[in-house]
Amino acid sequence: MKIDKELLNKTAHLARLEFDDSAAEEMMSDMTKIITWVEKLNEVDTENVAPLTTMSHEINVLRNDEVKPHLSHERALKNAPKKDADYFRVPKVME
Repeated sequence: MKIDKELLNKTAHLARLEFDDSAAEEMMSDMTKIITWVEKLNEVDTENVAPLTTMSHEINVLRNDEVKPHLSHERALKNAPKKDADYFRVPKVME
């Protein structure tokens, strides 16, 4: 598959990438090489290969849920860099 300028611009827009025309030529070349390499995977015979759901054969061991004493309000606020009487103070993130 050959990456053309139109596909590169569409991909760059979706990925929120910006680059100049000289970098675009290099990017098209690199993306074409990547796609060519990935297309080689179609040549691999996977007829008798079971699909993987994970790359590890380890089994996740979960602990039982236990009710334990919770962190008190005062202790939670103890080391907060900024706080008022009842809450953590954080920088405003929305107008």
